[in-house]
Amino acid sequence: MRFVLPAHSSARRSLRVAVFGPAGRRAFTLLEVLVVLAIIGLLVGLAVSNVTGILGGNQVKVTQMFVQTTMKTPLTAFRLDMGDFPSTADGLAALVTAPPNKSDRWGGPYLEVKGGKLPLDPWQEPYQYRYPAVKNKTGYDLWSKGPDKTDGTADDIGNW
Repeated sequence: MRFVLPAHSSARRSLRVAVFGPAGRRAFTLLEVLVVLAIIGLLVGLAVSNVTGILGGNQVKVTQMFVQTTMKTPLTAFRLDMGDFPSTADGLAALVTAPPNKSDRWGGPYLEVKGGKLPLDPWQEPYQYRYPAVKNKTGYDLWSKGPDKTDGTADDIGNW
């Protein structure tokens, strides 16, 4: 047996008010939607600005760690196989592909890179390499030009 409320009963009207609101409204107004979008936009803006600040401050630390620690193992492994560090002319590319006329002892690749491209610093510039070293008397010079992208300035980040 099925129970149906009459069309004009107060029970049916109360049910409609409880489900749809006082005027039988079923949707949000344009103003309500715009307010919600504005709030979401503000929250996204705050989140992006905070993430940029956090990551921006760490670029120097990441670069310091790369030149002082990360590249030490591949360069040392190259030296063990080849008897010396790569020359300035061979550069860091010698860690990825065998230098000309030296492929008989080359045991690399010593550095795993995607697509055969050497990593860039956080400012999208290539790392600089020199051997024999000028600033680091115990081996090689490895550095980034830093945020100003100019070599030989105070913001250069090196292994010295």
